[in-house]
Amino acid sequence: MSLLLATFSEHLDIPEPQLEVILSTPLNELLESTQLQQKLASLDTGLLKETLSSAGAVLAQELPPFYNWLKNELKVERVPDSPNHATKWVVGFLNNQESLTRLIELHRPVTRPALEAAVPRLVEIFAGVEDSKIRQEWQSAIASLCLILVAAAREQDNLHLATS
Repeated sequence: MSLLLATFSEHLDIPEPQLEVILSTPLNELLESTQLQQKLASLDTGLLKETLSSAGAVLAQELPPFYNWLKNELKVERVPDSPNHATKWVVGFLNNQESLTRLIELHRPVTRPALEAAVPRLVEIFAGVEDSKIRQEWQSAIASLCLILVAAAREQDNLHLATS
């Protein structure tokens, strides 16, 4: 099992074969699927909002090295210059001010291989959070959002292959 699928399986409690089906589902169907809506609805948004300042501190500490890795190792061109955008986006999403389609648009320039390589490392940013409930909820939230990004990137790759 790839590290990407292992990450999703562990943090979303979805078996690998089911993940393969989810990741190959057309994006519009995935976004409207009952399964995805249930997964997002199962996130403890109260706990996520309550612990946002703690998560922001983790992101402030961990994202700069992550961004350097994206830029230098994965050659991602458009990397934020501070962790503030990630924290603001999570707050916006939790407060229903940002949409999944906007998240997808913002990440379109990131190549599928770079995105897939980055997901496990991004989810693990919260591994050092001592409270297991808070750690698991943040990892599940990040993994849920990343699952959508990976599905979108795979669909984009398939569209490019079909038109080439």
